Amino acid sequence: MSDEATCLFCRIVRREIPAKIVSETPDTLAFRDINPQAPQHILVIPRRHVSSLNELDDHALIGKLTAVAADIARKEGFADRGYRVVINTLADGGQTVDHLHLHLLGGRHLKWPPG
Repeated sequence: MSDEATCLFCRIVRREIPAKIVSETPDTLAFRDINPQAPQHILVIPRRHVSSLNELDDHALIGKLTAVAADIARKEGFADRGYRVVINTLADGGQTVDHLHLHLLGGRHLKWPPG
C-alpha cells in the first residue's frame, strides 16, 4: 500500500499535484475525476491518509464524506435528478488509488448493476 509521501491523493491535498477542487472542509477535499465515468464525477477524500475502507478507524469520517457528496450534488444541480455514491475497496473492488475515496457520479441515468 501507498504511504502519505507518495500517495497521489495526499499529494493533491498538499497541492503538489493540481486538481479541479470543488469543495474543501477541515477533514475533506473534493475534486473532479480526471477520467470521468459520468457527466459529473467527483472524488471526495479525507485529508488524512487512510489506505482503504478496511483501514478506517474513524467511522464518523464516512458521514463527513457522504455529507460533502450530498452538498456538492445540490450545489452542482444534479441532486434532484439523482446520483450514485461509490466506495471501491482494494483490487477486486476496483480501488486504483490507495487512499480512501468516494466517487460521486451524476448528470445522467446510471444503470444497475454497474459491472
